[in-house]
Amino acid sequence: MKYSITILFLAICSFAQAQTPVLTTDPSLPIPKLNFDDKGDLKITASATSSPSDFDFLVGKWKMHNRRLNKRLENCRDWTEFDSSDENSKTLSGTADMDIYSTTEMPGQEGKRFEGLTLRLFNPNTRLWSLYWVASNTGVLDPPVVGSFENNVGHFFCKDTFKGKPIIMMFRWDARNKDRPVWGQAFSSDNGKTWEWNMYNVSERIP
Repeated sequence: MKYSITILFLAICSFAQAQTPVLTTDPSLPIPKLNFDDKGDLKITASATSSPSDFDFLVGKWKMHNRRLNKRLENCRDWTEFDSSDENSKTLSGTADMDIYSTTEMPGQEGKRFEGLTLRLFNPNTRLWSLYWVASNTGVLDPPVVGSFENNVGHFFCKDTFKGKPIIMMFRWDARNKDRPVWGQAFSSDNGKTWEWNMYNVSERIP
């Protein structure tokens, strides 16, 4: 009898694990084609619906589950999952927002508090968002990713470097479900012909 109960318990655990959703790319969401000017700089145009209220859904406190690729641009297939928290507020008379991301489970820094600050600015002339990120372990403001939302999905891009090599970095905000928004980050080393997704998180609002 005890043996049968053990087998049943293991089967239930295996089923529960199989039912756990994996943070991954939604194949129904295409990545916009990139355009470049004569100097090779990105040409980014705002969507017709872009507005300073696009990130209003993020205001408040959140708990987040993260999935992070262990090595980037090395054909890695191994991921690490961990939890974090985030608190977002509007600023600059409602034309911008800012949040603090926090965790003690960041891979490679487990047990140490890691924080990141994001500042999102809306340009009323171009109607484009610029998203700035700085991490507590670097103290350096990253180049902003720039873009806009369309149909509750935002794509934001910038030219950057990774380990000394030029890349294009992309953020995607999938806010079709504003109670469980999903963020993803991808790198391209061939000007957007191919992309490697290297981090995701899904947020759940804290009442």
